[in-house]
Amino acid sequence: QVQLVESGGGLMQAGGSLRLSCAASGSIFGIAAMGWYRQAPGKQRELVATVTSVGSTNYADSVKGRFTISRDNAKNAVYLQMNSLKPEDTAVYYCHGALRTTTSSGLYVYWGQGTQVTVSS
Repeated sequence: QVQLVESGGGLMQAGGSLRLSCAASGSIFGIAAMGWYRQAPGKQRELVATVTSVGSTNYADSVKGRFTISRDNAKNAVYLQMNSLKPEDTAVYYCHGALRTTTSSGLYVYWGQGTQVTVSS
């Protein structure tokens, strides 16, 4: 059993900052990549940023230069520092992990429950 638990969402004014955290726990053998997706009302879930086990990062164009993803492999954790927030960043943010467990072969994707980020203008 694997769980991803997010924290750090909330309400912020435009131009402010928030930091999201996500920790993976359970029967984890190894994590290939972790990242963040978001889903705004009436829209599809979209990639925000990802980071691999060796530190390679990928960002959506809309957040480049404002958001920074980082990872702590020892803690099976991933973080998203969000600066210069805009109202269009308002969404539910989901933590994502592509990992191997101790009980099954193959790479599986797990999701957190989501955390709300609301940016007011």
